Amino acid sequence: MASATLLKSSFLPKKSEWGATRQAAAPKPVTVSMVVRAGAYDDELVKTAKTIASPGRGILAMDESNATCGKRLASIGLENTEANRQAYRTLLVTAPGLGQYISGAILFEETLYQSTVDGKKIVDILTEQKIVPGIKVDKGLVPLAGSNNESWCQGLDGLASREAAYYQQGARFAKWRTVVSIPNGPSELAVKEAAWGLARYAAISQDNGLVPIVEPEILLDGEHGIDRTFEVAQKVWAETFFYMAENNVMFEGILLKPSMVTPGAECKDRATPEQVSDYTLKLLHRRIPPAVPGIMFLSGGQSEVEATQNLNAMNKGPNPWHVSFSYARALQNTCLKTWGGQPENVKAAQDALLLRAKANSLAQLGKYTSDGEAAEAKEGMFVKNYVY
Repeated sequence: MASATLLKSSFLPKKSEWGATRQAAAPKPVTVSMVVRAGAYDDELVKTAKTIASPGRGILAMDESNATCGKRLASIGLENTEANRQAYRTLLVTAPGLGQYISGAILFEETLYQSTVDGKKIVDILTEQKIVPGIKVDKGLVPLAGSNNESWCQGLDGLASREAAYYQQGARFAKWRTVVSIPNGPSELAVKEAAWGLARYAAISQDNGLVPIVEPEILLDGEHGIDRTFEVAQKVWAETFFYMAENNVMFEGILLKPSMVTPGAECKDRATPEQVSDYTLKLLHRRIPPAVPGIMFLSGGQSEVEATQNLNAMNKGPNPWHVSFSYARALQNTCLKTWGGQPENVKAAQDALLLRAKANSLAQLGKYTSDGEAAEAKEGMFVKNYVY
């Protein structure tokens, strides 16, 4: 009885308070707050992206890690030393008139802080050539647990502080490469991980003043046909843009670096430049908003000539985006072999680089012809299970 009295007196409201109690307990309207990025660098990001995506110009990808650069040097009989890496990078950035065809150069961290053999900062040399310096910011691929022997890209930890330092050093755009493997699936897990990582990287880059190059590379490895590549590419780009929107990425301040839609490297049915163009442009129209200023294709192991022919075919008609190139081996392969590590070959090597840069400049304008191309430039550069 005592406990019942206690309950009645301590916890139940009096009759005169019932209405007030019911009114106080009534549900309140739910307010949804949305976080919108501050956009401190928005105008600069748009300007940088448009500069890189300027007519007749594309990107020189020279961001090979020191280990990968060592493999390239080994192919011409040179040791992987900082002095040899410096000599080769000096050769590339000091090619006279390179800025006529190249609007941006992606650098490895060592190169961003490096000087030429003459003691001039590489970043300053690029700026003088009206080439925007960029920086590779990912930390490479590692096995993705729970997947079908697939990979994911690491590097988000500490990315904001690293990019703030890169901006101070003169970088104005960034690159993050992740991969999707068709022979290994690709699994839903791998596709979502690739898309989410790219979206987080893009948002962090824009917050630190760097235009993000978004690169989900669909590897050439495999015997699959062009239709299978198209199917996978549609899925990958749909996921990537969904997660970029979720992360409030400003599409006017990004650049894309996709793979062209081609058959697998070991497929018996090869595709013509016209077929590659048709499939690739169909993919872009279905998945890429016209707000994106530039699409800078990777070569992905195609021969120098093949990469240029395919780019040229895509620029035969008008596109809502600047369709161009971001090539490494497809610009440098003949250049590197011509140099051979010999000082007396520097000019000839630079001429080879400029020849390829001009060819791709013409391809960006839809004016390239393959007449007179050397047989060496037509040799494929696909490497199975290639590690960058």
